[in-house]
Formats: sequence, C-alpha cells, structure tokens
Amino acid sequence: MSTRRHKAREVALQMLFQKDLNPDVAPDLIREQMQEALNDEQLCRFAWSLYAGVCESLSVIDARIAVVAANWTVDRMPTTDRNAIRLGAFELIYTDTPPRVAIDEALELAKSFGSANSSAFVNGILDRLIPREKRTPIDFSETATEGEPETAD
Repeated sequence: MSTRRHKAREVALQMLFQKDLNPDVAPDLIREQMQEALNDEQLCRFAWSLYAGVCESLSVIDARIAVVAANWTVDRMPTTDRNAIRLGAFELIYTDTPPRVAIDEALELAKSFGSANSSAFVNGILDRLIPREKRTPIDFSETATEGEPETAD
C-alpha cells in the first residue's frame, strides 16, 4: 500500500513512536521531521492532524484501548503496536475516516513496522473500538439462499 495518505500515516506513526520513547520531544522538531519526510504541505497537515489528535486525546484513547484489550495494559504493549492502535483508534473515534479504512491502514502499518503477530493483535483491538454508530449493520437478507423464502418471525 503506497498511497500518499498512507505515507502520511507512516510518518505520523513514526513520530508517535518517537514521542512515546522521548516524551519531551519538541513539537517543532516533530513538524520539521514530518516536512523532511513528506515534502508536501497537504500531507504534512494531514500527518500533523493525526499526530496532534492522538497526543491531545491520548488519555481517552488509552482508556478506551484498556477496556477492550483483554489481558493487556497499554504500557505492556509493544511500542509499535501501541501506537498503530492509538492512530487507528483516533481515526475511528474522532474522524470521518470509514472504519474499514482506518483499521486497514493501521494493519498495514503494523505489518510494515511491527512483528509477525502485530497485525492480528492490532486488528483484534481496533475491531472492538469501532463506535456503535459507525458499525455496519448485518443485512441478513443477503444470507438467505436463492429461491428460499425469507421468513419474518
């Protein structure tokens, strides 16, 4: 996956990783590194909106993750996985990015930067974080076999 917005998400993830390891990193340094990596003002704005959004909403995001991450504390998660989940969670909760896109993007980041198990771990958590109003209802009429009458009980 190599869309322009995916590249911006990669950079946002890398900056979140950096901030996780060095909480005192200056926002100006983050912006500068984003501009060097992306060299495109629109992509920089998008990457910054993701990075800043995660940072501003970190306590809410981490609390939501903690509720659905069975047997895991956010602090115990591998740094890459934790930040891919945070990024995906931010998009799911606070943006109009379609849930499938937000999750797929986070999975691609986990595959690229995490371990062999990262994408399954990230998927399992993000799937539980999709806000109820963004969930796609199941259309049971599609599951009826052709020619079989649908019953209304």
